[in-house]
Amino acid sequence: MTMDALRFYVGGEWIDPLGRETMPIMDPATEERIGTVALGSAADVDRAAQAARLAFETFGRWPKADRLALLRRIRDLTAERREDLAQAMSREMGAPITMAREVQAEAGVGHADGFIEALEAQQERWTLSNGDTLLREPIGPAGLICPWNWPINQIALKVLPALATGCPAILKPSEHTPLSAAIYAEILHEAGVPAGAFALVHGTGPGVGDAIARHPGLAMVSFTGSTRAGVSVSKSAADSVKRVTLELGGKSPNLVFADCGADLETRVRASVAECFLNTGQSCDAPTRLIAERACYDAVVEIARTAAEETEVGDPRAEGDHIGPLFDRLQWDRVQTRIEQGIEEGARLVAGGPGRPEGLNRGWFARPTVFTDVRNDMSIARQEIFGPVLSILPARDEAEAIAIANDTPYGLAAYVQTGDPARAERVAARLRAGAVHVNGGGLGWGTPFGGYKASGNGREGGAMGLEDYQEVKSLHFG
Repeated sequence: MTMDALRFYVGGEWIDPLGRETMPIMDPATEERIGTVALGSAADVDRAAQAARLAFETFGRWPKADRLALLRRIRDLTAERREDLAQAMSREMGAPITMAREVQAEAGVGHADGFIEALEAQQERWTLSNGDTLLREPIGPAGLICPWNWPINQIALKVLPALATGCPAILKPSEHTPLSAAIYAEILHEAGVPAGAFALVHGTGPGVGDAIARHPGLAMVSFTGSTRAGVSVSKSAADSVKRVTLELGGKSPNLVFADCGADLETRVRASVAECFLNTGQSCDAPTRLIAERACYDAVVEIARTAAEETEVGDPRAEGDHIGPLFDRLQWDRVQTRIEQGIEEGARLVAGGPGRPEGLNRGWFARPTVFTDVRNDMSIARQEIFGPVLSILPARDEAEAIAIANDTPYGLAAYVQTGDPARAERVAARLRAGAVHVNGGGLGWGTPFGGYKASGNGREGGAMGLEDYQEVKSLHFG
């Protein structure tokens, strides 16, 4: 497998960039350079947009049956290349290979299944009771800007609904994770995506992402990343009045109640594992554990033990350990947040600054747990994006809900309880786009997105398709 990403995919073929700027592709486990990625410019985006506009004239009129057949080919080819995708992500962003295979790469297959089912069920023409007819039509060429932390998950959540609805797509993956994106482009080419209906342009946010957001030939832009960058994308897109969908940051609360009873240890251990999954580099990670006073001491001890038992190691090794953070900059940010937690007076019960013992190379961080955290501390307010858990006490259900909602974000929330009525009651009060109860996961085809500063729009399933569609009304005399 090549470690370079020096060409772009535009107009149905691999072509050279218009400029010569490059940057290294780094292995976060070894700190070694493993390849080179070409960095595009506004001129490269314009070339892709012109191809997309031309392709839209025909691809935008493809019947549903043909679009479904295309999705099924993409799904099957993604399954065939699951191992290639997993190996690429393990090298470029440090995902342990077992997790890269079973979770990261598998997302490409699962999301395809979800979109196929959603498109099969969607009505594209229907009549209202007043006699008027409504049509769903593709919005037009779409710019897609993706992050590095869940490469194929986010690419699939954007590329698949675009193609499913007849929208040509211009993809800018993270410049840090170009290898898996290039493999996905190969999958789309082999599946028979028509020339111009998909483009891959590598580059930075300022160099390519901003050009996508500003381009007047694109009808919409879908962005996943930090809230700060999402605001910037929205402003850049405003002049062309294009549709903007955003999946942004989070500081997700996890409310743990004493009525978990005998399941308390299981629920807390699972909560710690969920927080540390992907080395804590998930926008919806349950990083604020809000424990009812009646079980607070027990929760702290269980979380401390679970963190100390969390293994950190080589992402090439099979197993359920966690890997490194994805680069030096992220490692420095996490270290700064840990130091801030200590300075602010939170009680450190596991982990702390520095690398785990025996790991002197690579951007590995210690699984860390803070207790006696106040919700005004920086570790409770700021997205850390590392294996760091903050535990906050709450007197009762009402205070737990108040603490949970006291955040600018609203991507996800978690509830651990043995009382089904409480689960429903608390979930109804939480201001978040998804509420996970007792370890419940998000199924393929379920819409994903947040409230407040966590973004707008939804990705996945039927609502994910609708983000790429316009509705036209017909009025017959």
